Amino acid sequence: MSREGQPPLHDPPVSPDAPPTSAIAVGAFALADGQWFEEHVHAHHQLAWSFKGVLTVRAAGSVWVLPPSMALWLPARTPHATGAAVATLSRSLYFPPARCPVRWSAPTVVAVSPLLRELICHLADGSVGEAARARAEGVVFDQLRPVSVTTVLAPMPDDPRARRVAEALRADPADGRTLAEWGTLVGASGRTLARAFVSGTGMAYGSWRARLRLQEAMPLLAAGAPVASVARRVGYASPSAFVAAFRRTVGVAPGAYFAP
Repeated sequence: MSREGQPPLHDPPVSPDAPPTSAIAVGAFALADGQWFEEHVHAHHQLAWSFKGVLTVRAAGSVWVLPPSMALWLPARTPHATGAAVATLSRSLYFPPARCPVRWSAPTVVAVSPLLRELICHLADGSVGEAARARAEGVVFDQLRPVSVTTVLAPMPDDPRARRVAEALRADPADGRTLAEWGTLVGASGRTLARAFVSGTGMAYGSWRARLRLQEAMPLLAAGAPVASVARRVGYASPSAFVAAFRRTVGVAPGAYFAP
């Protein structure tokens, strides 16, 4: 953190070969499995995208797990942390606000079409001429289309007894014990735990547990694990029940979300 209590300001890694009037810079960096960049902000807008692997972004109280088919628009000066669910090569785009026609004021998920993917790789080539670069940048802006997907976030409750339950379920999301059964372990009634989950997370216990299961499933799916095995591992009786819960919460089926 900076002296003023704000996240450190990180400027984008602009290529020295890019024209000074360029509207888009491409920054490439690798992340090992489990590696994170601490919370920071950029003076530029950013499109966080993984060329290979899976990028995880924490921002605005939410967590996004982004396979190569998805990217996340981060408005300038949005505090965020970036990590990898699996070994990842990121090729993020950075946009000087003064030269950017996009005016999204909140983190926004964007679908990465095959054309957008190739355009990003094209702009990463420092030998592209100024005129060709300007044409490609114009098409990139045309390709930035938001998609309706919801983040999966299971916040931890404040009550220490409910937090013990939450931490146990995070370690084993398939644990099917009821709140009354958990209560005998943590020293609280089932009703007390139910109230603690609502007051501490804004969700009833059943809804919170469903979100936790999907949150824990995301990195497994991103790593290529079969849906059937992931469903069992996080506590679903059948793959179809898991797919239905994923679609109901996220907005698309796992196969569409993690499509190549």
